[in-house]
Amino acid sequence: MSIKVLIVDDHAILRMGLASLIESEKDVAVVGDADDGETAIRKALKLKPDVVVMDLMMPGMDGAETTRRLLEKQPDAKVLILTSFAMADGLAHALEAGARGAVMKNVEFPELLAAIRTVAAGGRAVSPEIERILAANPPVPALSPRQTEILASIVRGLSNADIATQLGISVDMVKEHANALFAKIGAANRTEAVAIALRRHLLS
Repeated sequence: MSIKVLIVDDHAILRMGLASLIESEKDVAVVGDADDGETAIRKALKLKPDVVVMDLMMPGMDGAETTRRLLEKQPDAKVLILTSFAMADGLAHALEAGARGAVMKNVEFPELLAAIRTVAAGGRAVSPEIERILAANPPVPALSPRQTEILASIVRGLSNADIATQLGISVDMVKEHANALFAKIGAANRTEAVAIALRRHLLS
């Protein structure tokens, strides 16, 4: 019985090329494709593929959020992330959302095929390259709304007193939130916090 695959990517040429390669295999078959997250969820619920090969970066809803929403509706869905972007946070969020694996788009087809088969069988398939990316760039934990407000104010150069006035809280409370924020993102001080925020796109 063939492994049914749904291909999700916003580039039509990639979908067509990948489908052509997969269809050359006797034990794997493409049952559909989608170019955005909403369509992917709708088709996955209808077609019940064994594996959803999901692009990480798509306009609108990205692969991580699409994975999360799909698994809310269909908990037994199996998602394999396929990406050309070495984004530690995005990859980590997709895996935390429930993706069973992740591989880079520059892999050789046999490696991608092996990952599809592994995920279909209920295993996990994270390529060595992505494991190195995640190890070198530990994902930043999600910030609370208050921490995000304070980080944005720090990036703008506001003092603790200014932030306290802006948010309607005490200076001591600002310091408490800031210290918790610094610990969460691995910053020793305001300067490092700004650098990390800009480098890791924490406010985008």
